[in-house]
Formats: sequence, structure tokens, C-alpha cells
Amino acid sequence: MNPVAVHRVSFDCVSRFSSIPRESGGGFSGDRIMNSRGRNRPTRRLHAVTASLITSADSFEVGRLIGSYGFMNVTSYSGLQSGAEFESASDDIGRLKAQDIGEGGVKIRLYEGRISQGPFRGTPITFKVYPGQRAGGIEADMMAANELNAHSFLQSNKNLPANLLILVGGFETQFGEQWLAFRDGGKDSVADYARIASEKTSRALSQGVWNPYEKEVTMKRRRNFVIAILQGAMKGLAFMHANDRLHQSLGPSSIVLNTPAEREAIYLIPRLRDLAFSVDIRPSCLEEGATSGALSEQLWRRATASGAFTVFEKRAFGIADDIYEAGLLFAYLAFVPFCEAGRLLENTFRLDIDAVREYCLADERLEEAVKFLDFGDRAGWELLQAMLNADHRKRPMAEAVLSHRFLNGIVK
Repeated sequence: MNPVAVHRVSFDCVSRFSSIPRESGGGFSGDRIMNSRGRNRPTRRLHAVTASLITSADSFEVGRLIGSYGFMNVTSYSGLQSGAEFESASDDIGRLKAQDIGEGGVKIRLYEGRISQGPFRGTPITFKVYPGQRAGGIEADMMAANELNAHSFLQSNKNLPANLLILVGGFETQFGEQWLAFRDGGKDSVADYARIASEKTSRALSQGVWNPYEKEVTMKRRRNFVIAILQGAMKGLAFMHANDRLHQSLGPSSIVLNTPAEREAIYLIPRLRDLAFSVDIRPSCLEEGATSGALSEQLWRRATASGAFTVFEKRAFGIADDIYEAGLLFAYLAFVPFCEAGRLLENTFRLDIDAVREYCLADERLEEAVKFLDFGDRAGWELLQAMLNADHRKRPMAEAVLSHRFLNGIVK
């Protein structure tokens, strides 16, 4: 591992990040924070978490570049089409309506690394690097601050699940870049896994007739692996919602896997990352004037447009918005790993289930995706439609998704 020269931090990383304007109302200041029931509780454990973060650049070694990516989030969506407009829409499938999915301008780099000093010396980590203001503008600093704040808040909970990536520290370089260090939860994202699975399907089909027994064994493993991913992702999301935090950037690249091998599904631990757009939805942070932060501006604009005006209506809308993103993730995993490369859905959609299923049945290359969603008398389609319901008030909570029969043993 080749260390790179970094600037030694001359001030506390947490204090540096906490001084940047952000939308969260709690932050690290103040003696007390409010929980979702409005009662005061001490922040002793939160301060203990932030104090335990490693903030000296000399305590880390940086290895090879893993890759880079941008953040994805739903910026808007509109209702289903009908009548002549529906009939003439060339980019719709059945009554699928394309959604507006945006990728932010801030590009993130990932590096391998390890802790080089102290009691955790040798521990493998993954660095997430936010560009300095010169390259990424003030938004990059705001995102880094918000991600650190969100992780510190969630990690103060004694019942932290295994399905969240753990922040261990960070530092700033002489170029103004913010380096956040996370415990290594795996190098492969769900997007990486799905791409590899799709390519394997393409190779198998290109060789002519796929041995029926081998195909069934492969698809059974794949179905179990995808279910395990969905279960882990929803456990992480349920924990966040129970602790008054939205994710707001949930997608295939925002979940890392400790193993991409379908044979090792029993050992799989999916972990949520990318909390840069996470939103604090404690009532004290949703009061009038407290929802105007730049990172959550579009969320609350859509909430208002949907008729959510009170604190609890906004909170419910935010949770439903996360469920919608989880529904898009579900749709992605239901199709991409089971289809040939190049046969992916080009857009993300809101579903009229009967029309979508009819469309998919007409294309034999989507056969395995249909089989997957058909288990349990079409339980997969049922769950997908619920999570992507046009009415945000009718979408299930994360706990309800976890208890749905499709994720609990009916898929074989």
C-alpha cells in the first residue's frame, strides 16, 4: 500500500465540518437534542461518538483508487398518463411513466486504505473523497458535513444494525478535499453485482442452449441473493427512519456488499452508504423555516406540491419518498441481474403492474424477471406497486416492506 502525502489537520475535523452551513437542526452543538416524541435526551453518547473519530491524517495510509461516481436522486415525478397521451407515448411501457432522475455535479472518489496508528492499526478502510470548494463548490463541503453529521448521529445509537457503513474518521487535505474514512464493508456495490450478473447471463445465452439444470440452479441462487440484498437494504432504511433520518440517495451505487458471490448469500451483509443528502426529520427540525436547507430544498418543494404542510405531513412525505427510491431499487434488482446486458430498462418508472407484466411476458429475454416477481401469486409485483404507488400516503413503511411475504420465504 503506497501512502500519499496529505496535509496534517491543524484543527478538529468535526469542528471544521460542523462550522459549514447545513440543513440539519441538531448538529453537534447544544447540550440536548430532541427525539421524535419531542422529549429531551442528553447528547453524551453523540459527543462520545464524534470524540472517538480519528481526525489526524497521520493516522491513515491511502492505497489505490477504487473508482468514482456521482449521487443519484429523484428530482421530480409526475402522474400516470391516460387517453391519447398514453397511447402516443413512445418512451412509456404500458402505463409506465418515466421519472426525472438527477445526478449531482459533485463527483466522489473512493480509495482503499488502512488505519496506520493506534489500537486499530491495520484495520482496512475505504476513503470517500469530496472535492474541495474549488472543484466542487460549497455544495461539496455541505454534503461532506451532512454525511459526517448523519453517521455520527446514527452511530450514537446502541442498537446500530450491521446494515449501515461505519464512519471511523476523516481529515482535510491542503487542497481543501474532505476525506471521510469508513470501515471496509466491501468493494462491490449492488450496481457492480447487477452488471456482473447480467454479463454472465449474456455469456451463457451466447453459447447456445443453456443447460436447463444449470440455468435453474443459477437462477435460484440469484433470486436468493437479490432477496438478501433487499432485506439488508430495508433493514438499514428501517433503522434510519426509526431514528428520524431519511436517506434520500438510495440506489444501486449506495449499497455495498461484503461479497458479490451468489454462492455466499448466507454470509451476505448489504450496507447503506452515501448519506450526504440525509435529512433530519425530527419534529424540531421540521418546524416552519427549518426545512429550507439547500440539500433538501427539492424534497420539501415536492412535499408542498403534494399537499404536505404540517410537520407530521412533511415527515410522512419524506419517509414515503425514501420508500419510492427503495421501490426503484427493487425494480432495478428485479430486472437487471436476470436479463441480458443491454436489455436493461433505460429509465425508471411508476408502474401499472398488469400493463408492465404483459409487456414483459411478450419478451422472452425478460422471462426470468417475470418468474422472480411472479412467486407467491405475483407477490413481487404487488410489493413493487405498493412501493411505487403514485399516492405517497399509500406507500408502506420500511418495516411493512420487510414483513411482506415476498421477502419472507416464498421465493425459491
